[in-house]
Amino acid sequence: MANYITESLYYIILIVPRLNAKELRKSKPTNEDLAIVKRNPIYFVLDNIIDTYNIGSLFRLADSVAATKMYLCGKMEYPPSSRIHKAAVGTEAWVPWEKEKSVIKLIKRLRDKGIQIIAVEQHPQATSYKLLATKINLPVAIVVGNETDGISKEVLDEVDIIVELPMYGINRSFNVWGSAAVICYKILEFLPITNR
Repeated sequence: MANYITESLYYIILIVPRLNAKELRKSKPTNEDLAIVKRNPIYFVLDNIIDTYNIGSLFRLADSVAATKMYLCGKMEYPPSSRIHKAAVGTEAWVPWEKEKSVIKLIKRLRDKGIQIIAVEQHPQATSYKLLATKINLPVAIVVGNETDGISKEVLDEVDIIVELPMYGINRSFNVWGSAAVICYKILEFLPITNR
């Protein structure tokens, strides 16, 4: 165990760059730069996200957890975008991503690869995020939906688990990237240390 921790610290200090916001905004990573990031078995599926601040924040979150890939689906803004770049603080250049037309087809493709599909949504059949440990099978894809309408019924019918954060005030739901962050860091508890 001590060797593993020492190796992880060596990896963090000497190999993985830790860039501040100014450096990130100006960075243009090469394929070699991208290859040094140890990716965690977490994927993001963005379903028709409207707000570019949320899209950028989800890129920043995906970088924070060293996600394998992000899929941007439906009618939304895509990089390159100055608005996404500003919110992402340049992390959209460091996170592998793809544009997809159909969320349903993507979910089926990911499931065929053995990836468990988790939707983050307020729903009568949702599981509390606190119980995620009993239901999770890695790798996972986290589906987050539109800020106004959430995730469509058609997409929810295709996912393996619907998970929600309890809301104790009058607001019905939490911000899309904030909800995804809570779920991601809960999932990271089940993973060995990589970039931490």
